Amino acid sequence: MKTQKVALSSVAKIIMGTSPKGDTYNNTGNGLPLINGPTEFGDDHPDCTLFTTKSSKECNAGDLIFCVRGSTTGRMNWADKKYSLGRGVCSIRGNTQADTIYIRYCIEQSLNKLLQFASGATFPNLTKDTIVSFKIPYPNDRERIVDIVQKYDTLANTNRRRIQLLEEAARLLFREWFVYFRFPLRRSLSRAWSRGSGQAGHEKACPVESINSTGVKMVDGVPEGWEKGPIKKYYDTTSGGTPSREHPEYYQGDINWVKTQELDEKYIFDTEERVTQEAISKSSAKIFPANTLLVSIYGNANIGRTGILAKPAASNQACVAFFPKKPYFHFIYLQQYLQMIRDYLVGMSQGAAQTNISQDTLRKVDILMPDELFMNKFLKIAEPMYEQIKNLQYQNQKLAQARDLLLPRLMSGAIEV
Repeated sequence: MKTQKVALSSVAKIIMGTSPKGDTYNNTGNGLPLINGPTEFGDDHPDCTLFTTKSSKECNAGDLIFCVRGSTTGRMNWADKKYSLGRGVCSIRGNTQADTIYIRYCIEQSLNKLLQFASGATFPNLTKDTIVSFKIPYPNDRERIVDIVQKYDTLANTNRRRIQLLEEAARLLFREWFVYFRFPLRRSLSRAWSRGSGQAGHEKACPVESINSTGVKMVDGVPEGWEKGPIKKYYDTTSGGTPSREHPEYYQGDINWVKTQELDEKYIFDTEERVTQEAISKSSAKIFPANTLLVSIYGNANIGRTGILAKPAASNQACVAFFPKKPYFHFIYLQQYLQMIRDYLVGMSQGAAQTNISQDTLRKVDILMPDELFMNKFLKIAEPMYEQIKNLQYQNQKLAQARDLLLPRLMSGAIEV
């Protein structure tokens, strides 16, 4: 039986945010945490640093927080407590918590359709009238639908937490070894050190320029055998290209085409757009192999962000691809290094309306390069972490595909529950 559609306002309470006066703001925790937009959004719940002592509109714990202004219109978060709502967001509250979750599913399924009603070409805005009148399917078995679909979400969320833990472990390992120089010593150095007094500066036992607090032999401020040099000394680079938009058929192929907003520090399996082989051959675009590291050099929010190709793909000219000149100049090491210095890269950017750095500028950035022995020791630990991250991302992709196929059929009544 076909499911009836109802206006959102008839099944949910919608509260449009209103920004409090600026003189009520503080970052000392006085009053309610303030959400002005997705800048305060976390993975699931907001993470606010700004508070207001005179809130105008609030949401309750369990409400859906929905971004209604700017380029991030449509992004959502869950309220885990009461928040003050600024003008960039609204809250949506169903009759029950299951109804609120169901409404989120409906919005996710129809988000592109909803955004078509947004006003403003560059920075879309959704008005209250548009949101409250938006129609969603509303079957009687909503609670059962939520129960089924949440099983997919629960498994995906578990995978995301595992990914976060693996990313943090890789980041900590990198910093311990390549920032603080706390790592297992070579056997020869360890033996020489053990013959000494165990104190830095025992030069007869271990004749070196200096030894740091962890017993690492240092030469010119870096461990012996390591060096500092520009990225171009260790990696070849090239940028992508954009096939002509005058040929829509170019964008009806099966080759992934990566844009800067798709660089999220993780593996890239599928992209929003795909291009044909003809599009590649008739433009400056190139196909890069799997495990290519891409780095964004354009965009206020994207500059310095990285992504790793899970399978061959092309990219636009705002992405720079890196290819190691020696096998042990590995993409894992470079990605970790670039993540660490991202603020520095952003600081090098130029341009008032659109920040950017040139490929040549990026190639000249100095990095620390360990010797082959230590790099291989690092990769022996880090590569399995990255492989797990890749596998978990792939699982989540398949879960999302299965969920997105099932959900509209449940909502429409095509599959009875």
